[in-house]
Order: sequence, then structure tokens, then C-alpha cells
Amino acid sequence: MILNLDLASEVPLYQQLRDRIVEAIAEGVLTEGSPLPPIRALAADFGINFHTVNKAYDLLRQQGLIRLNRKTGAVVTSTVADSPFREDWTARARTLLAEAVARGLPADEVLTTCDSLLASFRTSHSGDTP
Repeated sequence: MILNLDLASEVPLYQQLRDRIVEAIAEGVLTEGSPLPPIRALAADFGINFHTVNKAYDLLRQQGLIRLNRKTGAVVTSTVADSPFREDWTARARTLLAEAVARGLPADEVLTTCDSLLASFRTSHSGDTP
């Protein structure tokens, strides 16, 4: 798994790490049982504070995407989209779509982008069948 972070971005590094790992799970690069790099090793690879990586991993743990264990480290878990997640996801999607509309993106372009992005992820994660 290759993670890319933008050290000059306004997006906090822990959030970038979290987002790249979620994308790797959605793309099937990381599957249930896949180990993540140890916190200190990943921090050293990027030259960042290990607390930053720890914060990203803890956020993923709270969201049920990984489990942390002293013996096995961070491991990807299987997840199910429960009702609270669906409600939160819908609210975040609504805001992002509202921003696209407010900035003048045509609806067909928004839909094409959404379809393209969904197609890039494994269909087993979306619950849809092709």
C-alpha cells in the first residue's frame, strides 16, 4: 500500500492518513485482516510525529474500520453501514453536493464524477451489483 500525503495541505495530516486508508479499503487494496504499518514506522517513513499517526489510527478504530491490538497491531476489520453512519454520510454528502451546486457545477458533471468514483471502488463495498 502506498500512501501519499501533502505536507503543505490545509487538511490535517491525521485526516489525510485516515482518508487514504479508507480509500485503500474501498479500492480493495486493504481487505479484512490486512495489517497496517506500525504507528512508529509509518511516522518515521513520513517524518511526522507518531502522535499524528496514532490519531489517524484511533479515528479509524472509533469508526470501526480497524482494530488495534498490542500483539497484532492495526488490522482492517469488516464493517457494516449502520443507521447512524448512513445518517451522517447522507448529511456530509448533502453538504458536499450543495457546495458543488453553489459553485456552479452542472448536475450532469456531478453525477458523472460520482459514477466514475464509485466505479473505481470495489462493488462489494457498495452493496450494489453491477
